[in-house]
Amino acid sequence: LESEDQIEVLNIDNAAVCKAQIGRIEQTKRQRDPKRVGAALAALGEAAANGKGNILAAAVDAARARATVGEISDTLRRVFGDHAAVPEVISKIYGSAFQDEPEYKTLASRIENVSASLGRRPKLMVAKLGQDGHDRGAKVIASAFGDLGFDVVAGPLFQTPEEAAAMAVASEVHVVGASSLVAGHKTLLPQLIEALKAKGAENIIVVCGGVVPRQDYQFLMDHGVAAVFGPGTQVLEAARAVVDLLEGRRRNH
Repeated sequence: LESEDQIEVLNIDNAAVCKAQIGRIEQTKRQRDPKRVGAALAALGEAAANGKGNILAAAVDAARARATVGEISDTLRRVFGDHAAVPEVISKIYGSAFQDEPEYKTLASRIENVSASLGRRPKLMVAKLGQDGHDRGAKVIASAFGDLGFDVVAGPLFQTPEEAAAMAVASEVHVVGASSLVAGHKTLLPQLIEALKAKGAENIIVVCGGVVPRQDYQFLMDHGVAAVFGPGTQVLEAARAVVDLLEGRRRNH
């Protein structure tokens, strides 16, 4: 849009919400019957392990005994483990649709030049942090950047900032693109940047895309985010900005 109305956004103090919720859980644990909780969780674990009971009913019984969601989940996790989806980057979709566009060709050529300068293709990690399970946009970006000439690695859902930083360092990426669609950007992005610094990887460029209110852009940049791509950003526009950052970084080293 050429012009947008400023939308009033309600800012939630998530640290205060977290503190209040922890307080409620601690109070619940003080007031419940520990023996009843233990028995209910044991019954849940047994139903999960032997496959003979009704796991849902056992979980409801545990909740009625005032077991927390975390305790119920941990009981099942000890039996089943965690599901780990393997992120997949699909190729030749975006490129096949836009490969004849002059802007696409120009940008792909610039990426080839950056690759020559780096000695390898510029590497981008697409990260999903916290409890943000909305990954369709991240997959589109990963696919498009891969077709343009980036080496793309997709992180799994629900990473902590520390896990994402460790993966970025291990993968030797040049850029981390964090996708944020559930308003966690003001907490998670600064934590990611601090985690990278703690690993001596402050040279890794961090950008953010997703549903980010414009009034939060400066906050993110003040905390080290190099670029923010809000709703409506075109893929080529985002890719061009990332290439600009890479070219600028190369000129300064």
